[in-house]
Amino acid sequence: MRDEVDDLAEAWARERPDLDLAPVAVFSRLSRLSRHLDLARREAFTAQGIEPWEFDVLAALRRAGAPYELSPGRLLRETLVTSGTMTNRVDRLATRGFVERYPDPEDRRGVLVRLTPEGKEAVDGAFTALLEAERAFLTDLTARQQGDLADLLRKLLAPFS
Repeated sequence: MRDEVDDLAEAWARERPDLDLAPVAVFSRLSRLSRHLDLARREAFTAQGIEPWEFDVLAALRRAGAPYELSPGRLLRETLVTSGTMTNRVDRLATRGFVERYPDPEDRRGVLVRLTPEGKEAVDGAFTALLEAERAFLTDLTARQQGDLADLLRKLLAPFS
């Protein structure tokens, strides 16, 4: 079974026979897959009425477990955005009724961001839609192949963790 990456790699091999093109076969496919995954994620979230950035914040709160709250600093670490960006995101999510701010009982100057029932419903629906979309990408792989692929990708990502 051939794909467009095979054609791309053959063209490079013809033009640059002096280079080892093995990375092209892997990373060109990963890049293309990433674009398709981004589109599928956006569609899944849009169907649930939320944006990808909203999902990131809501999912971090949901994964925290009951009572589904985190400090803004912890949210920063979970979502890898700046404090200014996080403040804006929490403000916008609060306006939508998805989160609320509460005083931190352990730090009088601090606040906690807590998922509301509406936010929990939104993120749960979006996560279910996301899993359905992502599962469709894996239908041609056996469970064993999916596990092997996850292991290989973990190994590739290890230096960045």
